[in-house]
Amino acid sequence: MSGIRTFLVVAAAVVLLCACESMKTAGGMIKKIPFEVGPAEQKLASGIKSYEDGDYKGSQAALQAALDMGLSGRTDQVVARKYLAFIDCVSGREKQCREEFRRALEIDPSFDLKPEEAGHPLWGPVFRNVKEKPAK
Repeated sequence: MSGIRTFLVVAAAVVLLCACESMKTAGGMIKKIPFEVGPAEQKLASGIKSYEDGDYKGSQAALQAALDMGLSGRTDQVVARKYLAFIDCVSGREKQCREEFRRALEIDPSFDLKPEEAGHPLWGPVFRNVKEKPAK
């Protein structure tokens, strides 16, 4: 049985390598898959970057602008709401933090924080409370 498994692994690797090779151009560079990011998605990325850099005011403005511009993906909308909640919580605005988490859960009721986010002392308890007691 292990011989068959080894053969299948090697065969899968060969197929993947051939697929990668077929993506190369004459100059040896891999072709880029055409994918355009809209202005709202660019604003979301900018807001996340600002958050990671500690610029919460700039992040909040960019994230809200991304939502106002019409982020099309539900996942992107949830991410924007999550970061806005984080900013509100660390800024001492628990009511607004709670509201952003509630909005994120309205968009995606299965939304949950990553384990490292859920353990945060400021927004972890707020999120758990909102998730346990959804708005009526």
